[in-house]
Amino acid sequence: MSGGEVAGILVAVFWAILVSFLALVLVRLAQTLKATTKMVAEVSEQAVPLLADASATVRSAHTQLARVDAIAADVQEVTANASALSSTVSSAFGGPLVKVAAFGYGVRRAIGKKGAPAPAERAPRTVVGRTLPGARRGGRRNRRSKD
Repeated sequence: MSGGEVAGILVAVFWAILVSFLALVLVRLAQTLKATTKMVAEVSEQAVPLLADASATVRSAHTQLARVDAIAADVQEVTANASALSSTVSSAFGGPLVKVAAFGYGVRRAIGKKGAPAPAERAPRTVVGRTLPGARRGGRRNRRSKD
């Protein structure tokens, strides 16, 4: 065997190994493509019913939202009616009730002053041996008017 024949055999062996490797890669690629195709088909089979269920759920939610919208409109109308009724009752009965309450307060105060002792007759208030000043009536206006 000469050097040229050995080189030719080595080149042939190299090409045979390269072709075998490429064939193996192509077989693996074909298996991967088959698995991918099968997986896509399964996902499609499962996705169609899921999309149908999602569509039914969206339709149901839309119906429920329409009902809630109608209920909210009714509640708004009832609230407006209650507000109108409240203002009517307040204007009709509020004034007389305030007058009756004021009259009752005045009567209680008048009755209370008849039975109460005069301010000079009251005993002075003390706290641990010290006499406290009497309560002032009338707030700030009386302080200025004393001058």
